[in-house]
Amino acid sequence: MESSSFLDWAGHTTVAGVSLASLALGIGAAMLAYLLMSLALRVALSRLTRVAERTTNRAEDMLVEVLAGTNRWLLALVAILVGVGMLDLPERWSSRVGQLWFIALALQVALWANRCVSIGLRRHALKHAATPSATVGAAATLVSWGLRTLLWAIVLLAMLSNLGVNITAFIASLGVGGIAVALAAQNILGDLFASVAIAADKPFEVGDFIVLGSVAGTVELVGVKTTRIRSLGGEQIVVSNTELLKQTVSNYKRLRERRIVFGFGVSYDTSAEQAEEIPRIVRRLVEQSPRLRFDRAHFKGFGASSLDYEVVYIVLDPAYGVYMDEQQRINLALMRELGERGIGFAFPTQTLHVASLPRGVRELRPEDGDARAWRRA
Repeated sequence: MESSSFLDWAGHTTVAGVSLASLALGIGAAMLAYLLMSLALRVALSRLTRVAERTTNRAEDMLVEVLAGTNRWLLALVAILVGVGMLDLPERWSSRVGQLWFIALALQVALWANRCVSIGLRRHALKHAATPSATVGAAATLVSWGLRTLLWAIVLLAMLSNLGVNITAFIASLGVGGIAVALAAQNILGDLFASVAIAADKPFEVGDFIVLGSVAGTVELVGVKTTRIRSLGGEQIVVSNTELLKQTVSNYKRLRERRIVFGFGVSYDTSAEQAEEIPRIVRRLVEQSPRLRFDRAHFKGFGASSLDYEVVYIVLDPAYGVYMDEQQRINLALMRELGERGIGFAFPTQTLHVASLPRGVRELRPEDGDARAWRRA
């Protein structure tokens, strides 16, 4: 009788409109739900960990890390909502419970997604640990920050919409504010996105020798806003990333072989037979070096004061010093070869031919002691 009277008392006694019996049932259901979810999560993690250890699939490793980041407080909130669902609540409370369900699930999904971004960023850092680059790190941080900001903005807007807040005006105000911020910081943002473009496209890296406009030097640092170049003169040149990408960049570090075009001229008193022999001489001189590949040598044309030749060859070693050594060797050998054959190099000269002297002008003799060529009588 006492037990039945206690049950009757619990069934008729209410707290906030809910009977004590229903409240006890809800608490029990919440505790059981929490225990079952915790146990299921632990079993799932244990099995997935064993599977991940036997395979090389990185997706399974990521899944284990993501599930391990399940928030216990949100798990407890879900268990409480399960218990609350066992209660006979008024209509206004039922709608609030539905909103809490959405918030709890949205937050947990957002935390899982945020953990995925963190894992991806960490793996990216480990991948590039052997070749550290400020640009790569800055680009990864910028992308990570952008993804997280977008993720939490979507979750926040979804929760506000679920709570009945009109988010249309809110989004419009955010858009106007974003435009104002973008206009105020367009140069900084331009440099940030330029650094991301450099990291993604990799037109050059630290240690590369580049030429852009009048600037030539070795890249020392590719930062978030600027790139620093050590010039041939020794000074450090700082170039904005945005301005750098607007120019044509020549990267000599990636040069595999160097194509050389050079010319020279011989005097007009060179005979046709000698002129015909010169390309063969040049070819022999080029082919003497294993570091060169001959392309062509031609009598190019008749210059104002010389017979012009053009020579093209390939330097198989990209080092600039190697090219200069070989060019010097060719120049000296060419001087010797042509000198032995009595062929002289041309230099700018003008020859004046006078058919007859004008009336009243006589030719000066050396004994006149005057440096002028002609004198009026």
